[in-house]
Amino acid sequence: MNNPTLLRPLDTQTSAAPDGRASLDSMFAPASVALIGASAKPGSVGRALAENLLGFPGAAYFINPQHAEVLGRQTYPDIGSVPGPVDLAIIATPAPTVAHCVRECARNGVPAAIIISAGFRESGPAGRELEQQVLAAASPGGLRLLGPNCLGAMIPHRDFNGTFACGMAKSGSVAFLSQSGALCTAVLDWSLRENVGFSAFVSVGAMLDVSWGDLLHHFGQDPHTRSMVCYMESIGDAPAFLAAANVVARSKPIIVLKVGHTEAAARAAASHTGALTGSDAVLDAAFRRVGVLRVNTIAEMFHLAELLSKQPLPPGPRLAILTNAGGPGALATDMLVTHGAELAPLTVATREQLNSFLPPPWSHDNPVDLLGDADATRYARALECVAADTTTDGLLVILTPQAMTESTATAEALKAAANRSGKPLLASWMGGAGVEGARACLNAAGIPTFDFPDTAARAFALMWRYSNSRRSLVDTTDATEVPATTPSIQEEAHLFIEARRQAGRTLLSEVEAKQLLAIYGIPTVTSQVARTEDEAVQFAESLGFPVVLKLHSETLTHKTDVGGVHLDLRDAPAVRCAWQSIADRVRERAGAQHFLGVTVQPMIRLSGYELILGSSVDPQFGPVLLFGAGGQLVEVFHDTVVGLPPLNPAVALEWMKSTRIFTALQGVRGRRPVDLKALTQLLVRFSQLVTEQPWIAEIDINPLLASADQLLALDARVVLHPSSMPEASLPRPALTHPLPAGNREQ
Repeated sequence: MNNPTLLRPLDTQTSAAPDGRASLDSMFAPASVALIGASAKPGSVGRALAENLLGFPGAAYFINPQHAEVLGRQTYPDIGSVPGPVDLAIIATPAPTVAHCVRECARNGVPAAIIISAGFRESGPAGRELEQQVLAAASPGGLRLLGPNCLGAMIPHRDFNGTFACGMAKSGSVAFLSQSGALCTAVLDWSLRENVGFSAFVSVGAMLDVSWGDLLHHFGQDPHTRSMVCYMESIGDAPAFLAAANVVARSKPIIVLKVGHTEAAARAAASHTGALTGSDAVLDAAFRRVGVLRVNTIAEMFHLAELLSKQPLPPGPRLAILTNAGGPGALATDMLVTHGAELAPLTVATREQLNSFLPPPWSHDNPVDLLGDADATRYARALECVAADTTTDGLLVILTPQAMTESTATAEALKAAANRSGKPLLASWMGGAGVEGARACLNAAGIPTFDFPDTAARAFALMWRYSNSRRSLVDTTDATEVPATTPSIQEEAHLFIEARRQAGRTLLSEVEAKQLLAIYGIPTVTSQVARTEDEAVQFAESLGFPVVLKLHSETLTHKTDVGGVHLDLRDAPAVRCAWQSIADRVRERAGAQHFLGVTVQPMIRLSGYELILGSSVDPQFGPVLLFGAGGQLVEVFHDTVVGLPPLNPAVALEWMKSTRIFTALQGVRGRRPVDLKALTQLLVRFSQLVTEQPWIAEIDINPLLASADQLLALDARVVLHPSSMPEASLPRPALTHPLPAGNREQ
């Protein structure tokens, strides 16, 4: 097959990858496969792969130069000897031989390969060098690579099992993508028991070439895939992931279990923001921004995979619970409310209808306690009645095995109602072997079952969280975008920063930080630098008492730590006393060289709320934003939220709603509300400053005074990247648009 022109088009085509590279159609919709490293040796990976490929309906070529046949099928000495075109090569040979195999595939026009082989980066520097050789070998032909060190891939609806797992997944609508091959096999076993089907089952391995972004792009367009469930150990190319998720999540759910929660960077942060934004919080913010639902346990991942494959998304957070015992219903309620959903308030008409056939002692509320003697008919009638109530967005049916319980008959009755309402239906048949037959009946009918009702309620709450975030994503997409700042503003700020960089400085003084904010239209309190005691008195008298004196320094950033702030100074003697106190304390605690005078500011009465607005740099996502309750105790109260720039007003408003202080900003206990429109516009301008001025490493406004009458930056800090950093390596925002970049929801 030395002539690449022999390759014919696949029967299913999607678009090329966003970066212009070849699509993954050949990898996940192959018409022909070549197994390099096919083996008859019992217990070997090569044999397991060969056995799984025997059932492939397309052409499957076995390559092994040492044997004439494997498992009764003719073998070929190399890829060039195969008589027909090859869409996909599966490589299961020792790591040192893989680069040669890839080179031969590229030379013979094979568009894609899955590298099963281990012994690469996980084995140390020598393995990393082998990876680079593999990449170089693939490059000339544009060959796409999955792996190395992976289990492989299976596409059940095509009867393609390119893995060394035991058995084929059931066909379904969930694409399961995992960085753990062992977890793949565990999920496969579980799915066969629970009757959960998959559109694809992919072990991604080391992701040498094919990234998360590539996979989301491909399965986002796959007509057989309705949702994606990802087990993620590292995000890799973060901008590519976000770009793909931006588009895909608005039409298909993306569920991610990301392990490896990391602590905040163990460096001394010059700003509050640097101390508050750990990389895991940034990852959460990134997922929320693009509509990805993050789960925290394998159990949650399993449950959502099952729910998404079997049930529709809830239109709202209101769950109706039917049970034959009060305790399990109460447990489910606690879990439901704790995780952001709520009980459905049954209408009067529904209660009256239930009264017509339920025993008088029934609960007369939601949860609907059908009592311990509830039979299958009572369950079915109650479910039909509650499902028709317009206040319900989802249904949970709980059964506890009591002496008169008809567990299997009740399951059969639920089957008939499974798809009538268009609302998600969950079941919790509690007990052991006595209810196994009923559970099997429910699973066969597409009704997900849970051992415990609180687990089921938690799963519904997660479904609602995704459904709500997806709706919010669409809502903010339809908002008006904010025009970019003018080139003159960008240039003025750039020159301002450049002058300080040329002087070899990385820390701006408070006055300089406020001047930079003012360039972007962010209001700041008047600050005048006094380099002598007499100047301080003169400026205080011109501003009018009372005033505030703060340390002026180009090296110290936390002024209160060195006694550098004096408030409410009401006359000239008080100003002189404060001057001396600041000078003496700085000399004692830091050194005289750090004292360059003071700034004199009018005393602002704190009649509003103290907020913090800041930005620092995450190594994966670039600049990140922080907003919340500010002041000196910001690290104590931890009422802050992390987000990604850039912003528009709608995104900024949704972002602020995640904080507790937001409730107060709307007006409480007789206080007038803060002008939220003006505040969102300020946040947008701040995000523009952060994205347009990449030399900023960290920036804080703390406190930002917010009241019904004004928004005012009372204090500010700015830290620059060192001049030694090459401009090309400056961190850039992971998102390039204020809004998701994809099409509107279809």
